[in-house]
Amino acid sequence: MKITRKNLDDAVDENIITADQAVKLHDYLSGLPSVGPTFNFTNVLYYLGGLIAIGAMTLFMNLGWESFGGWGILFISLAYAGVGLKLAGIFQEKGHAIPAGICATFAVALTPLAIYGLQQALGLWPDESVYQEYHKYIKWHWLYMELGTLMAGLIVAWRYRYPFLMMPIAVTLWYMSMDVAVMIMGDYSDFQFRALVSMYFGLLMIFAALWVDIRSQGKIDYAFWLYIFGVLAFWGGMTAQESDSELSKFGYLCVNLFMIAVGVVVVRRVFVVFGAIGACLYFGHLAQEVFEDSWLFPITLTAIGLLIIYLGVVWQKNEKALTVKVRSCLPIKLRTFLESKTS
Repeated sequence: MKITRKNLDDAVDENIITADQAVKLHDYLSGLPSVGPTFNFTNVLYYLGGLIAIGAMTLFMNLGWESFGGWGILFISLAYAGVGLKLAGIFQEKGHAIPAGICATFAVALTPLAIYGLQQALGLWPDESVYQEYHKYIKWHWLYMELGTLMAGLIVAWRYRYPFLMMPIAVTLWYMSMDVAVMIMGDYSDFQFRALVSMYFGLLMIFAALWVDIRSQGKIDYAFWLYIFGVLAFWGGMTAQESDSELSKFGYLCVNLFMIAVGVVVVRRVFVVFGAIGACLYFGHLAQEVFEDSWLFPITLTAIGLLIIYLGVVWQKNEKALTVKVRSCLPIKLRTFLESKTS
């Protein structure tokens, strides 16, 4: 948790530390470099500058770069990446973890552009598409750029070990989930199949994020971006599935409710947010299509909502005993992980 001046003053009121110790401890903690994603003006500047630089070489890349040719694009990309890694090293030595992580991430984000330049230079580019379309359209031959980005990302993440480095890795995995579907289907476009691939790919990302989360034991949040894009790919693919069966739609509700429960257990809001959106979509379906002319439906739904509130009160009274009982059945590593999340 973040320790504020008020926390220290409260400790003084409880006679845990003296007022003089509180002042000295606050001054010491304030002088330490920020290592977490604290919302303050300094970190806003860090991330704003970093995202502008990353966006300039990815999302906002224009056709003007095509005039440099393949070799030009490759060497310029490598030069920019070298500058990013050099700055990351300098910031790391000075203890500025956030700007170091952003600069290292900037270097990784240049990998697709460098691979694109190399393929163009060697005459291996398969069609008339350009790098500007990489973030707009789904094509099978983006896979070379994505695999290269994953390799570069894992190497740089192993070297610098900053959580923000997981962002380009997670985004690349999300892109791959779409491009792999195109590679399998070829020219035949099947939206449902793509959604299914996205759903299963997202599920794999979620399990990978959980594994990373357990391995890190809550010390540094390496799993954040994997959870974000894993849930996005899974939930988006699941929601895009079509079905005329009310049973399958009810199953969709159950999965979303399960996501909310998982989010509470592993303390990840992204599960709760998307699960709540999915549940609302299901209830909207009931209101507009199944019970369109029923005056009883809103009353019933209100009663269900109040019942859930009551169950929350009951759970709060018995939470400790039930939690201990359930966790006693889990493996030790998972039990330790969950305890670290709620401590």
